[in-house]
Amino acid sequence: MCGIIGVAGVPDASRVAYLGLYSLQHRGQESAGLVAVDGAGVARSHRGMGLVSDVFGESVLSALAGDVAIGHTRYSTAGTSVLANAQPILAGYREGPLGLAHNGNLTNAEALRSDLVAKGSIFQTSSDSEVLIHLIARSEAREPEDQLLDALERVEGAYSLVVTIGRTLYAIVDPRGFRPLWLGKLGQGYVVVSETCALDLIGATPVRELEPGEFLRIQGSPPEVDKLPSLPSKPHQRCIFELVYFSRPDSTIFGRSVDRVRRALGRELAREHPAPDADCVFSVPDSSNAMALGFAEESGLKLEHALIRNHYVGRTFINPTQASRNAKVKIKFNPVREVLAGKKVVVVDDSLVRGTTSRELVQMIRQAGAREVHFRVASAPITGPCYYGIDTPTKSELIASSHSLAEIRRHLGVESERVLPRLFLRPLPHGNPGRRTESTPRRAFGDHGRIGVTPPALVACLPLSAMSISSATAAPMAPPPCATSSAARAPA
Repeated sequence: MCGIIGVAGVPDASRVAYLGLYSLQHRGQESAGLVAVDGAGVARSHRGMGLVSDVFGESVLSALAGDVAIGHTRYSTAGTSVLANAQPILAGYREGPLGLAHNGNLTNAEALRSDLVAKGSIFQTSSDSEVLIHLIARSEAREPEDQLLDALERVEGAYSLVVTIGRTLYAIVDPRGFRPLWLGKLGQGYVVVSETCALDLIGATPVRELEPGEFLRIQGSPPEVDKLPSLPSKPHQRCIFELVYFSRPDSTIFGRSVDRVRRALGRELAREHPAPDADCVFSVPDSSNAMALGFAEESGLKLEHALIRNHYVGRTFINPTQASRNAKVKIKFNPVREVLAGKKVVVVDDSLVRGTTSRELVQMIRQAGAREVHFRVASAPITGPCYYGIDTPTKSELIASSHSLAEIRRHLGVESERVLPRLFLRPLPHGNPGRRTESTPRRAFGDHGRIGVTPPALVACLPLSAMSISSATAAPMAPPPCATSSAARAPA
């Protein structure tokens, strides 16, 4: 999972992109980078390891001149966490400098890489995104747009892309629409971003969200947006983890307010799994704040602020190694003893992935004096790996893949543990509803544990494990389906 931004026709585009990356920092904290293209078509880049604030200073931004820019903040799911894999990628190319920033994961990258190497290609990174650069360069098509299409027809998986070829900016979403991408207007120019919160920060006006398979070209002075022929249609498969965890609550993605979706999940959780004898409810901050608020609204329990998060520590889920995740949990949260002492409490979390955070949090809450701890999870148990950009590469890492809810309850050390077994979202009207649409989840009876709807006029809220509609297991060469628990065996 990464954050991407593209800017065209805006003075000091690199500074605009830099500000936008601040709003997308939650999507990746390993590295950040910018590519800027000036009026003569000269491209310059800067990449570095760490946060956006660590990588860019005034001297760096001053050197990135131009009114076209793309930016990237990285959370690695393919390729190691090293500078060589930082993006955007910048390469020399027969049509001019080629810059590429990619959010997603290509499921057939290894096979394509092996084929390209056998034909003489030389790779400088272990990132799946570099495969796209080689495929574009090897295309025999005459026009850049056709070269891009040639490359994209050969890849499988998830990709939202911003690409510069010379002074032209392209924005592309894969045919299944796994990852969000928005178009905005800024002055006479345009901006493309992963989430609408970045448009808010830079003062851009949201235009619309790109549809699955959409292919836009932004060029000219002042720039114009051309809608190119879409990629071949495939069943739409939106990623539920965007709404549950990754995206910021002040964003609108897949046509829905992230905040409203999370509140609705919390209300549904309270209806299905109440804790009527509890004294209060609180969240595991920050991604489950709205879920706890929804739980409190529905249940009538007092909403408390019982866990304090250290905001100088990054998101533990998106740290690249298990050791770093474990260490950061201990310094990320601290309980408020005066709130917890002697109380029966409900803890609301957004998801249960590895269980690394949850068990240590429960121990903290116990040590702070809580008399009973009831754990509520506002999404389905994740029982299979994701191949599309969520870092759950092996089934053995996922606690729900090998434990029943009763076993998970004992592992966590709580009085009760409940999850939402299956949900889907109400249909949206035809067309893009923009930021006005709210969502309300409801039970999907007889849906065998899937979370989703398939008609293209709907925004699908899909299974959590591999974020696709199918429930069987497949190799990642073709889009691998999800495995989400029907009910994670039986409730404890």
